[in-house]
Amino acid sequence: MSLMGSFWVGVSGLQTSNNALNTTAHNMSNVDTTGYTRQQVSQGTRSYETLSKSTPNWQQVGRGVNYTLTRQERDLFLDKRYRRESGRNAFYEVSAEALEEIEYILGEGKSGDPTVGHEFSEAISELWKAVQELSKDPTSSVNQNLFVTRSYEFLTKASAVYTSLGQYQDNLNQEIIGDVNKVNSYAAQIEDLNRRIVAIESGKEHANDLRDRRNTLLDELAKMGNISFSEDITGYMSVRFEDMDLVKGGVVNAIDIYTDPVTGFYTPYWRVLADATYDKDGNRVVTEKGMEGAQVFDLTRTISSDLNTDIGSLKSKLLARGDHRATYSELQNINTDGQYEEGWYDRHISQSVIMNVEAEFDQLVHSIVTKINDTLAWEADRVDPDNETGYLRDEDGNPYQLFQKLNEYDDWTVSNLRINQELRQNPALLKFRLDEHSEDNPAMERLKEAFEERIYTLNPNVQTPLSFNDYYTNLVGQVANSGSVMRGVQETQTVATDALLNAREQVVGVSSDEELSNMIKFQNAYNASSRYINVVDEMLEHILATLGS
Repeated sequence: MSLMGSFWVGVSGLQTSNNALNTTAHNMSNVDTTGYTRQQVSQGTRSYETLSKSTPNWQQVGRGVNYTLTRQERDLFLDKRYRRESGRNAFYEVSAEALEEIEYILGEGKSGDPTVGHEFSEAISELWKAVQELSKDPTSSVNQNLFVTRSYEFLTKASAVYTSLGQYQDNLNQEIIGDVNKVNSYAAQIEDLNRRIVAIESGKEHANDLRDRRNTLLDELAKMGNISFSEDITGYMSVRFEDMDLVKGGVVNAIDIYTDPVTGFYTPYWRVLADATYDKDGNRVVTEKGMEGAQVFDLTRTISSDLNTDIGSLKSKLLARGDHRATYSELQNINTDGQYEEGWYDRHISQSVIMNVEAEFDQLVHSIVTKINDTLAWEADRVDPDNETGYLRDEDGNPYQLFQKLNEYDDWTVSNLRINQELRQNPALLKFRLDEHSEDNPAMERLKEAFEERIYTLNPNVQTPLSFNDYYTNLVGQVANSGSVMRGVQETQTVATDALLNAREQVVGVSSDEELSNMIKFQNAYNASSRYINVVDEMLEHILATLGS
């Protein structure tokens, strides 16, 4: 190679070292930037100059170093693992928080402040004490008034607990629509970045900063649900969400929301898969039937890590919220249409922490209310079956009912109960005195037995028989134990997720110490190339000076 050609070898070293120094400086300036991926200059040899092709070896001269590209340092395997586990961590985080919130509503939350649940626990205890006092002297107007008053307080506070559970469902419902909007927003942004990345990388440039933004969006999207992704040779990233194409081929398949006309609960569904009709104004209308088969999540599937059905905060919120206000009858596999359906509880109630507690709580209130009413009716029919004396009967001859329905056509549920205003205003109507002026002890014994007999279970999957007095305690204990287990799973999952994050950060993260070492290395390479050029220059100057003389 000529000396003039040797200049280009030195120049190539200067250019490549300069690019490497600029890349290192870019890394250093983004050491604390969230989502930034470390960049590295890739170097290669320039094409050789062939002087001779004679055997046995060609005679070639190198032309220096070549700047190939500035690539991102990422590990696809770690990206997939981290996003899968971060989604799983988000699922259990929501589940644990839901159980803790329910525990708080039931009066056993971590804050220690008085709540409606704590007051309800006292209301049961006070009602039981009122029954005991009434059994000591059933004819006492004081005891009768205390019994009716405690029954009213019991019903009022039961309604407050059930209402609080429903309000928490409504809060989750609002979070769900917010999360769906986020998923659609992330998808739209990924598609926009795809277009820009493909346009830029169709030339010689590399859209590394845009790729960082796209990877950050994928990280956030992975927390919402189960995703998979792949990149083609042009740099376009296709994304699947819950086994459905979310971003593919320049199209974003948006998720729509169906609003239940009765409950107001939102259900995410794939717009492209739903059967829609149009009203007279041209507005798109999707019914519940038209949405069948288009729902984003199949909430009837068993939650399992092996099946990867425990991934995503959005799915966890849908499961926790459920799809309606649950009642006691659903513990007996009675569906929302009032018909027996085998396995209804396991498929539709048990996996929703709020609905499960609603049904169990409603069962307690329903059982207490109906037992007290049944006892009054039983005693009225036992003592005065032909309504000759009007014992424990109203003006129409019907047995007194301490609790009444708000809507006569609905069931005896918490939300459909009220206290008998006639008895509340005049508790002495429950005189519990027989014609011979003796106390009505059989009624008192039956009333006490109703509170003490162990014939109730929390749900079909629990076999331990309970009485009214310990039912609520076991209900709270069940929630607390489930919450503790769920929080333990979530903490374990957090450890696994953090380990993957740390492993990924070792690849994508910027180490200031490493970058400073690289800076010194590339600076020395730059200086070496500069000195090489100086040597070549001196040689040329010497030759020219010698020849000139």
